[in-house]
Amino acid sequence: MKTSRFTRAGAAVLAGALALTLAACGSDNPLEGRPGVPEGLVVELTGPSVVGTFAGAGASSIEAAMDAWRAVFQGAHTSATVNYDPIGSGGGRRQLIAGGAVFAGSDMVLSDAEIAESRAVCGPEGAIDLPIYISPIAVTFNLPGIDTVNLSPDNLARIFSRDLTRWDDPAIAADNPGVDLPDLRITPVHRSDDSGTTANFVDYLSSVAPDVWIWDVSGQWPLTGGDSAQGTSGVINAVQQTVGGITYADASRVGALGTAKILVGDEWVGISAEGAALAVDASPLYEGRHELDLAIAVDRATDVPGAYPLVLVSFAVVCLQYQSEADADFVRQFLGFVTSEAGQQIAAQIAGSAPISGRLAADIQTSLAAITSVEGEL
Repeated sequence: MKTSRFTRAGAAVLAGALALTLAACGSDNPLEGRPGVPEGLVVELTGPSVVGTFAGAGASSIEAAMDAWRAVFQGAHTSATVNYDPIGSGGGRRQLIAGGAVFAGSDMVLSDAEIAESRAVCGPEGAIDLPIYISPIAVTFNLPGIDTVNLSPDNLARIFSRDLTRWDDPAIAADNPGVDLPDLRITPVHRSDDSGTTANFVDYLSSVAPDVWIWDVSGQWPLTGGDSAQGTSGVINAVQQTVGGITYADASRVGALGTAKILVGDEWVGISAEGAALAVDASPLYEGRHELDLAIAVDRATDVPGAYPLVLVSFAVVCLQYQSEADADFVRQFLGFVTSEAGQQIAAQIAGSAPISGRLAADIQTSLAAITSVEGEL
């Protein structure tokens, strides 16, 4: 069930927040030359320093942005080490629930069962989902000399169910007048791991082509057989090496591959951060969750002009109560930075993502400010 978005107003000011600006590099910039740090980024630490080693794990889709966020945060907090293992959304959520990570990155929100399980390590209120990264999912392909094709919902579903098998099939040609489609086998490549990108992609297919895509929504690819690869880099590499190949992946990783336009209402819409942001802004929150949980249920069937509803919203999955105050303070400060205007600018520059809205950022800060620890309450 879904409800209207962003009903809570205001945001707490977090102690230890980072004030960041984008300015010209200078000799007094301690981050200059650090790998993953955008050129010209200057960080001013305005709160207590974070000390310790902290583990995160999860979605590979946010790896590029996460590498930059970690580099910047560690440059400001020189006694902190932030690790992130891009093992996939499902693996990240499992690590958090098992107590092996202080936060997870996930392109799929917690299930009711996972929320219940999380209470063993996250306290009586469990874990929550906080959106940190918005990006279109590209349908990307390898057809030399062709940069874009139009793929209707039914044709896209038929390609990935392995019903449409040739690029010059009349069904595809009808949507692409003037495009010289090759007489070539289509090779769809799917994720082999438990993937939030998969869950978002099949949720889109299920919503817009329900007569063709009859499988349940899950992070596990629902069909047996076919070509597959591990992680975002795996499917991209597979398509780069396969003429006629096609896959789905975070748009930041497409490189020189071609990308499809999808049909939204009566309009063919290509990938863009702006289109992804429009789709998210038109979408509600899930009902029945903790008041601080910001799990967005993307409206895949939106007809908002210019919206690109094949979008990925990546969440930081965090506990509302940690055992140690060090972990709680780290999560508040690190994610406060990630979801700040500067943190979102970094992700946009590094990965081409869409910055979250100011209203959503304020709600996230309210949720972060509510995070506590057993140790801190003693």
